[in-house]
Amino acid sequence: MNSQENLTEIRKTIILNAPIKKVWQAVSTSEGIAAWWMPNTFEPVLGHEFILHAGQFGDSPCKVTELEPPYRLGFDWGKDWHLVFELKSLDEKTEFTLIHSGWEADKATEFGQPHSMIRTIMDGGWDKIVNEKLPAYFEA
Repeated sequence: MNSQENLTEIRKTIILNAPIKKVWQAVSTSEGIAAWWMPNTFEPVLGHEFILHAGQFGDSPCKVTELEPPYRLGFDWGKDWHLVFELKSLDEKTEFTLIHSGWEADKATEFGQPHSMIRTIMDGGWDKIVNEKLPAYFEA
């Protein structure tokens, strides 16, 4: 029996006013990800190791672990987290879901902050990114 208590994953879903091909470009290219999230050295290649430049939090090592164009992209982020972007075509619109998992109640981040505390902060941060920054990218 695992004594570690897993915290629920963060899940954000939004309908974007853009076709799936356009959304895929935004979430699976270095330039696209930098435009709505953060600068990076991402490449859409399975196994590719890349860096997220998280400003004051420094550089986070990542690795592409899932790649199913144009429907799913997943990568490990830092030492504990996993991020997935899921896309579903709705004619000329796209349903986008972000899933941020790897939260454990008794773990801390590289900066020594408890997962439980950071999860709450990240949950709010993802709200803003997914509901404001990502849609704004397609209206630019």
